[in-house]
Amino acid sequence: MRSDLWRALAKFSSALLSRYMHMGEKKLGVSSNNGPLVWFVTGTSQGFGQEIVRVALSRGDYVIATSRNPKKVAGMFESASDRLLAISLDLRDDQQIKGAVAAAAKRFGRIDVIVNNAGHGLLGAVEEAQDVEIASVFETNVFGLLRVTRAVLPFLREQRSGHVVNLSSIGGLVGLPGWGIYNATKFAVEGISEALAAELAPLGIGVTLVEPGPFRTDFLGGSLATVAGTIPDYDQTAGSTRIYRDSNNGVQAGDPRRAAEAIVNAVVTKTAPLHLLLGTVAYDRATKKLEALRNDFETWRDITLSTDYAKP
Repeated sequence: MRSDLWRALAKFSSALLSRYMHMGEKKLGVSSNNGPLVWFVTGTSQGFGQEIVRVALSRGDYVIATSRNPKKVAGMFESASDRLLAISLDLRDDQQIKGAVAAAAKRFGRIDVIVNNAGHGLLGAVEEAQDVEIASVFETNVFGLLRVTRAVLPFLREQRSGHVVNLSSIGGLVGLPGWGIYNATKFAVEGISEALAAELAPLGIGVTLVEPGPFRTDFLGGSLATVAGTIPDYDQTAGSTRIYRDSNNGVQAGDPRRAAEAIVNAVVTKTAPLHLLLGTVAYDRATKKLEALRNDFETWRDITLSTDYAKP
């Protein structure tokens, strides 16, 4: 009976994915066969964002690179200035976002790919985090992403093509001590993106969630906020994560340039995935999560099925 349940779940999942991601023979997203693409990328002064800009420009594509320091970005890619529009952008300012999107469309005539990369972490136990600290990380990681996406989607809908790339994390699939609030923002990005994929598929627009593990970016450095106050009872859990941060910053196994190449290569295919894991740690943690879910589902199957109304 349990194997029958899993076969049924697998069949349902496959049918759902086929319906929303492929819509029969209809292809979604963008293709490099159609000529240069126009990318709108947030958070481009360093890390994944910077490397995605580099890879896109190296392909001969056009890039709108948003950052709190656009002069730095423009300077890094001065040789491609004719294909780059570096814009200052505050993800908290809806009108500024709309203005940046309008400027991008005016400069290049279209937008093909949104890359919602900007974000930061918050390190601390859930109980340790204060409202203002929680609000700050949600403001960027969730609400900023939503503002940018809503501003660009009208252009993609009019074109009936395009792709939305949302930078999630393995922390959007697996919760870990010390990362609870950050996990919450990335779990939110996962839910938004999965729903968005279903809504946009009939319009010819694709969605990809990028779920990296540890990469050698500034995530554990200047991009990571820490809670102001700590509670000794969490020293063995969230406290261990703080030690991990101090000993792993700058020595992570993941290569940001290879990650950027993987993201761009996935987007320009006709079969871009909804979920794109990056790095060995991400793969291992995600597969362990799948096993844990399956164990819970199987173990509690009888209780799960007993809660429906009795069949007449």
